[in-house]
Amino acid sequence: MKNRSNLYKNISKSEEDWLKELGEDRYIVLRKKGTERPFSGKYCNFKDNGGYKCGACGQLLFLSTAKYDSGCGWPSFFQPAKGENVTEIPDYSHGMSRIEVVCSRCDSHLGHVFDDGPKETGLRYCINSISLNFEEME
Repeated sequence: MKNRSNLYKNISKSEEDWLKELGEDRYIVLRKKGTERPFSGKYCNFKDNGGYKCGACGQLLFLSTAKYDSGCGWPSFFQPAKGENVTEIPDYSHGMSRIEVVCSRCDSHLGHVFDDGPKETGLRYCINSISLNFEEME
């Protein structure tokens, strides 16, 4: 698990500004740690080549080369594009013990990481589609 660090943080906005910028649906997930319904997100079965960026600040988070179909209902990746671009935080909410994944630049909630992923890393970054913006890459 990575330690929280202010080393990469450079975005600070009021919650009111985040709400205006993101809109209510994205704000609930990215800033209030909400979760979209399984199998409802636009990137769940998406297969184009490129990068997935933070829906709040635009930092590159995941690459399509690390995306796989886990069957869990959310886009799944076996590793981030750069380890320093995500922060992992213990999450004991809802009576569970999980690891939350947030953007290291703006602290926006992305989803959770689990240790039941494919052989490449053994990890499954289970990420809300609404937390991401896709950008095609060559």
